Amino acid sequence: MEKFKLFDAEQKFMDIVWELEPINSTQLTKICSKRLGWKKSTTYTIIRKLSERGIVKNEEATVTALVKQEQVQKYESEVLLEKSFDGSLPTFIATFLKDKKLSKREAEEIKKMIEEAIHE
Repeated sequence: MEKFKLFDAEQKFMDIVWELEPINSTQLTKICSKRLGWKKSTTYTIIRKLSERGIVKNEEATVTALVKQEQVQKYESEVLLEKSFDGSLPTFIATFLKDKKLSKREAEEIKKMIEEAIHE
C-alpha cells in the first residue's frame, strides 16, 4: 500500500489543487491566501514539500496533482480501519451506522458496492 498521508494543512491545500488543477502557482498562492489565510511563502513551501514527496508537480509555474484524491482517501480509510477497528470492516460499519438511519437509496448503493466487492 502506497503511503499518501497528508497532514491537515496539506489536505486543505490538496483539496484546492484537486478542485482547480492545472493551476498557475501565482493564482494558487492568491487562493490559499483567501481561503486558508496563508502567506505566499507558506504556499510555496507546501508546493515544494509535496513536490519532493511526489504528490504534486510544479512545472513552468503550473501545479498539478500526481496523486488522485481517491488514492489519499483509500489510504486514510485503510489506516483508520486498521488503527481504530483492528482491521474489521463489519465492526467499522456497525459503529458507523449506530444511531443512523439510511435512506432506501443509500442502502441500495451500499448493497451494490458489497456485492461488487465479493470475490469467491
